[in-house]
Amino acid sequence: MSSPALASPFLVTKEHRRFAEFCDACRRYRYIGLCFGPPGVGKTLSARRYAHWDQVEHCGPNWTPSSTPPPGVEAGMGFDTILYTPQVSNSPGQIGREIEGLRQDVRMLSWYQIRQENVRQEGVSEEQRDQADPVTLVLVDEADRLKMAGLEQVRDLFDREGVGLVLIGMPGLEKRLSRYAQFYSRVGFVHAFRPLSEDEMRHLLTEKWRQMGLALTEGDFTDEEASAAILRITGGNLRLLHRLLAQIERILTLNDLRTVTREVVEAAREGLVIGSV
Repeated sequence: MSSPALASPFLVTKEHRRFAEFCDACRRYRYIGLCFGPPGVGKTLSARRYAHWDQVEHCGPNWTPSSTPPPGVEAGMGFDTILYTPQVSNSPGQIGREIEGLRQDVRMLSWYQIRQENVRQEGVSEEQRDQADPVTLVLVDEADRLKMAGLEQVRDLFDREGVGLVLIGMPGLEKRLSRYAQFYSRVGFVHAFRPLSEDEMRHLLTEKWRQMGLALTEGDFTDEEASAAILRITGGNLRLLHRLLAQIERILTLNDLRTVTREVVEAAREGLVIGSV
């Protein structure tokens, strides 16, 4: 079992597609959007995927368009979104500086692609194109950490820069923000991020079984029983699913087993703190 349960490609779910469409609308209409959902359903993963944030973080703050090309940057990827996560303790000035630093990182990547791909627009020189700010959407994860002054800081960015803004947080975020009329009046879209569907969970389980060198056979009672136990325990929560599968893989390895049974799943569950089911 060479690959751990957590090391898996991103699953493009229906919920991720809905999230991407929601972000596209906030960008297009330059609105503030609110995205909320229970912990572990995949909000942050979807935001990172949408913003190509793994590639942005690869570059680091000292990278410039004249440097060696950063790994993982593909032609046509399109760097026009930043993902900002405020620290637990934050101030308006700190928020402003950190967002501006991330915007500069994304600008560098976007301008690198323009030069590398020799992109031209009719009637627009390369120098003018370089001066345009490619960042048109700001995603703020863990938005529940923002106090009133921090919300005013990101609202000021929204008002002055004319970019789309998405706040991502826990259920209840929309009710809390509704108390701030100046901010809430600018909200154009609301998106509730839902858990994985049963079909998506079964598809993901099939992939995980394959990564562990096993086969999930449709109609096999043992496999069906184990799958049903996993679906019941995790309830469509992506984070719980990853943790449970990692524990299942550990139990299989320690006991030299080649079959995932309901007993293995229950043993894995007992090793995790996942709340009531």
